[in-house]
Amino acid sequence: MKYISTRGNVNEIGFIDAVLMGLATDGGLLVPEKIPQIPNEKMKTISKLSYQELAYEIISHYVDGEIPEKDLKELIEKSYGTFRDPEVTPLQKIKDDMYVLELFHGPTFAFKDVALQFLGNLYSYIAKKREVSINILGATSGDTGASAIEGVRGKEGIRICILHPHGKVSKVQELQMTTVHDESVLNLAIKGTFDDGQKIIKEIFADLEFKNNYHLRAINSINFARILAQTVYYFYAYFQVAKERDIESLNFSVPTGNFGDIFAGFLAKKMGLPVGKLIVATNENNILERFIKDGVYEPGEFRSTYSPSMDIQVASNFERYLYYLLAENPNAVTAVMENFKAKGKIVVDEEQLRQVQADFAAYGVEGKECLQTISKYYTETNYLLDPHTSCGVAAYEACNEASEVCVTLATAHPAKFNESIELCDIEQTFPGEIRQLFDQPQYLEVVEADNDEIIQKLKGHFQDEK
Repeated sequence: MKYISTRGNVNEIGFIDAVLMGLATDGGLLVPEKIPQIPNEKMKTISKLSYQELAYEIISHYVDGEIPEKDLKELIEKSYGTFRDPEVTPLQKIKDDMYVLELFHGPTFAFKDVALQFLGNLYSYIAKKREVSINILGATSGDTGASAIEGVRGKEGIRICILHPHGKVSKVQELQMTTVHDESVLNLAIKGTFDDGQKIIKEIFADLEFKNNYHLRAINSINFARILAQTVYYFYAYFQVAKERDIESLNFSVPTGNFGDIFAGFLAKKMGLPVGKLIVATNENNILERFIKDGVYEPGEFRSTYSPSMDIQVASNFERYLYYLLAENPNAVTAVMENFKAKGKIVVDEEQLRQVQADFAAYGVEGKECLQTISKYYTETNYLLDPHTSCGVAAYEACNEASEVCVTLATAHPAKFNESIELCDIEQTFPGEIRQLFDQPQYLEVVEADNDEIIQKLKGHFQDEK
């Protein structure tokens, strides 16, 4: 298995080199040269596996022997041994035609743990095997930061810096990141939005001299290993539903802002999983909904919402999908992305729009509907949705046909977003791990959303290893 860039100037590198590169050196995103196919007979065999065994089967296609079988299995067992539920991502039946896949049983109560526990252990493994230092740099709209820190803290040879938008994440999200007192961890709260932070990260990674001197590595979903780990739970969910009912295909409703979680589902479908609709659930920051419905990808005005982890206007994984939409033509991708950088807009033609609409459905959820959906399901089913999962459930209601079965991805525990839950006049009980955060001191620095200021902070935190 080799990896290439969506823009064509990185060719045939292996899995470990792809993990270390993160963002492709030509500014594109790394994708597998060929997507492995899982035939029907193999699908029947792996449907009976535990989550960890299934993860090995899926991930090993992409690692392709670069990590010995014993080591890869140990990495996976270690990564998911931290989860509170033995099924890792348990499935809950909420209505006859709708299930919720709970992705929040990891250490930080968010779906990002599924990928970042694996990536953290993978980075630690690579650091030891290759005897290299790993300095991780990432931006978060809320959940990635805590999950990334939890995934790598205390691991020898790894330091991490996370940027988050100051005052634009939930209090629990902030506390999960900033109560970690560890010299290997630097939290920078930028005066701006997540999009500002993501732009800064991409520009810093594009400075190849700085990136190489400081051994910078990516933790955001620009790193393909993140997408790969998330692909596993689409297979797991399908197999769990198929055990109790006869289905030809399964819809998924996915709360998403950065397009990583939904792209993992797209990848699973291309591998052969019988996925019906992939429903993109967004909030008022609905660039993805507008693209899927109208064929125009253009950032709008930033809105702070009840679902802050999706408060994103520029989806960093969108380019991966664009690569497949444009028939895997890197020259076409490069031209479109250069035009987007110059003009701030991507417009696809009618034929391409038909393909987009064959691949995805979409629904943008306004704040009032988000809260109403939380209240409705709590009253009718006694199941408490976090505001992001609520957007996913509202999108399921709008896009799922009566004859179809849908799994909504529950991306976070509701305790992480009590500000929204309280607005529904619901009093919830916090898990002990979250409750104790409110008594801890915080460690963070508030900075301008300025490349030069942030680079100076990085130089102080990371060691130049020229």
